[in-house]
Amino acid sequence: MKTVRTIVAILVLLIPSSVFAQVSYDRLRNSDREPQNWLTYGGNYQSQRFSGLKQITPKNAASLKMAWLYQMRGSGIVETSPIIVDGIMYVTEPPSTVTALDARTGKPLWRWTPTIPRDLMTVGLFPTNRGVAVLGDMVYVATIDAHVVALDAKSGIVRWNVTIANYKEGYAITQAPVAIDGKIITGMGGGEAAAAGFLAAYDAKTGKELWRLHTIPRSPSDPGADTWANNSWVNGGATTWNAGSYDPDTNTIYWGTGNPAPDWNGDGRMGDNLFSCSLIAVDADTGKMKWYFQFSPHETHDWDSAEPPILFDATLNGKPRKLVALANRNGFYYVLDRITGEFLVGVPFVKQTWAKGLDAKGRPIPLPNTEPTVEGNLVYPGLTGGINWTSPCYSPLTGLFYLPAREGGAWYIKGEEKMAPGNSVGMVGGGGGGGRFMTGDDVYVAIRALEATTGKKKWEYKLTGDSWTATLATAGGVVFSADGAGNFFALDAETGKPLWHFLLGTSSRSNPVTYAVDGKQYVAGTAGNNVFAFALP
Repeated sequence: MKTVRTIVAILVLLIPSSVFAQVSYDRLRNSDREPQNWLTYGGNYQSQRFSGLKQITPKNAASLKMAWLYQMRGSGIVETSPIIVDGIMYVTEPPSTVTALDARTGKPLWRWTPTIPRDLMTVGLFPTNRGVAVLGDMVYVATIDAHVVALDAKSGIVRWNVTIANYKEGYAITQAPVAIDGKIITGMGGGEAAAAGFLAAYDAKTGKELWRLHTIPRSPSDPGADTWANNSWVNGGATTWNAGSYDPDTNTIYWGTGNPAPDWNGDGRMGDNLFSCSLIAVDADTGKMKWYFQFSPHETHDWDSAEPPILFDATLNGKPRKLVALANRNGFYYVLDRITGEFLVGVPFVKQTWAKGLDAKGRPIPLPNTEPTVEGNLVYPGLTGGINWTSPCYSPLTGLFYLPAREGGAWYIKGEEKMAPGNSVGMVGGGGGGGRFMTGDDVYVAIRALEATTGKKKWEYKLTGDSWTATLATAGGVVFSADGAGNFFALDAETGKPLWHFLLGTSSRSNPVTYAVDGKQYVAGTAGNNVFAFALP
């Protein structure tokens, strides 16, 4: 093993420094100008997961062939979204390893693995990692034991390593951080273990904490504390466990928050439970909250609002607007004014049976008899929501919002309301209860295209099984995704017509990306413990 490491280190040193180019904030801000790269988790700061590459089209997509495959050394659930910088790909392997690959061949260049504490346990979280951020000459990763680490982009050597929370109190990180001008922004998970949500910023050069915004009250005088009866905010929740977005023009960070705790029993936390199940807009310099929008007040079905929000500009009701859209686990698709947080559009995108609708301000109007019960109460959408962590995408060319929509319901079961902090104890009664999934033909996943400004469905492509893969749109007019059986496929972005598929042979939990090297476009993703790339012959 030492010999292998030495050889890899020598190979890295033989690669010209110019190959590992610096990624300035200006490059990140204008990433759409270099579609050959994939510089952020969502493809750009707006989390649109859209690429300007157009070599692959509906006419030639059927000719895609496997270009290369990289097999990870370990095992575990792989959910990484690759980052590509000038021919170098950075991926994460479970639980928190970072690997640099040659994006032309899949050849490993270096690999860094943290020392994970032996007593680490996660409650409600897979020990996985969804990707890195890049800025300057460094690669940044947030680890499962709640560290943020800066690595040298050329060698993988640790430049700094800071602890942001105590993993023994239930804190864990699985998402990719966001790199902006001189700052690394990260959230955290662990709400099922009574961890209290926060968003924090760190100096990109030193790792010094610059600010921290709590997404749940920490004292009776904190904002939102009056929305938790009997100081029930002590149970934690409102974690920031998925990716966020950023608007450089207004210097605003947009981040979704998770459910209150305990999950399925709200008796001991009466009130709206701010700022759980919300989208928060945050000043990137100060960490002050500009506005919030709560999708599901007093939520009791584990419908987090942590899906990555998508930012775009469009005309709505005859007026040019700066918008933010989010398909929520509660089954509704929302469009808000991203400057003010004003509610503009809210419509169901899957079957839902818990709300009569939304009022003029976007607040849900709950239907009676839809709360979890001891016997189990059938409610739509199901336990995994109308969508889960897998990112949707948006094409500025079609004006469509593409997402993996999850149809089906679940029997929601009410349990004990007690919570206990820390991974060693976790939660009592399943964090307030649990549920039982529906089965049958009414349960399925479909790739759906919605008009981004209205939520109106334009087309859908129904899958034969489950899916835990994000969507990717390109200027070539193609949308990529995969199903749970490992079928990686391409659809016509305008019509949803299937163009091509490839059976990868194992389940995919992927965030597919596209990039180009030497004028050749690749589409890359993961399946099992493999990273793969396809290209035209």
